[in-house]
Amino acid sequence: MGCLCDKLQFKNDHETLQEEQPKVYSWDRKPKADPSEYMYDGIEEQTIGKLPGTLKGDPFVIQNCKKSNIYLFDHTSTVTVDDCVDCNFFIGPIKTSIFIRDCTGCNFVVACQQFRLRDCQKLDAFLCCTTQPIIESSSGIRLACYAYHYPELAGQFKDAGLSLFDNNWSNIHDFTSDASVKHFTLLPEGSKVDDYIPLPSSEELQCVQINVDPNKSVVPQSLGMRRKTSDESCLLVFFYDGSSQERALSFIDEMRKSHLECVLVQTKELRMQPNDAMRVFGSDAYDEVVSRGPVIGMEYNGDNCIAICQDVVTAITKGSTGLVFISQTKETAEQQIENYYNFADMQMHTEGRTLY
Repeated sequence: MGCLCDKLQFKNDHETLQEEQPKVYSWDRKPKADPSEYMYDGIEEQTIGKLPGTLKGDPFVIQNCKKSNIYLFDHTSTVTVDDCVDCNFFIGPIKTSIFIRDCTGCNFVVACQQFRLRDCQKLDAFLCCTTQPIIESSSGIRLACYAYHYPELAGQFKDAGLSLFDNNWSNIHDFTSDASVKHFTLLPEGSKVDDYIPLPSSEELQCVQINVDPNKSVVPQSLGMRRKTSDESCLLVFFYDGSSQERALSFIDEMRKSHLECVLVQTKELRMQPNDAMRVFGSDAYDEVVSRGPVIGMEYNGDNCIAICQDVVTAITKGSTGLVFISQTKETAEQQIENYYNFADMQMHTEGRTLY
């Protein structure tokens, strides 16, 4: 009898367990994302886009579009663009990679960690890329330095984990290079973004306060691999103290206003250890300051640029020492620049950021 009661109790308990509803967690209550909100497919002869705050780091897909203007005014995790013809794109900061494949006659403004281009023809891009841009099986590719601004853009760079000072836009790796064919080149110096990618004409997108003046760009304009005009260059390194980025931007702004004869060639933000400082600067005097946080290095080129840079640094730092390293002579500057950017390349490859 006791056994029968036990069996009945077990049956009742089992039925109760079967009737219990599964637990509902907070993430289960969120509405399911509509995939169509993160894709443009088959757009033809339209102006279309996403406003700031609408993508919030999600991936995006663009494919099979023709003769359209497409704008993503927000940061994303990754973007793919496939089989598009005669389209213009602005694509906000991308945390990882943009893959552009089988596209013809398209123009881009894009900032990303990795830029991958394959099977494309006649494509122009204003680019900010933290690693070496990669092209493969493509021709008629032309590149220029990123130039764009709207109020939310600098914050979107930060949200995507991209530095305004990490830009390898002209340092191209061509997988299919050969001696007889040149698959890429640089856009003419002074090329303007709005001559290639028009400002949005739709009423919805016109609320984004866009400025394509290179002097207002969130990314500093750099000469890149173009030919230098002088045999004198200068290395500056801004040490981290919580305001180093603002100080570096103030320096660039002052040089642009007062010393156009000196040109910004390249910039790089990176982390250094004391032994790295010895390798780059040839001194242990910077061991402590490089340990505080990432440093911002930049190369300027122009006649008498070392003395000019020294004067401007003194003015913007009000004589404070320990905030900025600057080359002292033409002879030492050449070696310091080589040391700094060789170290930057080595660090990029060591961290696996150039993903072939």
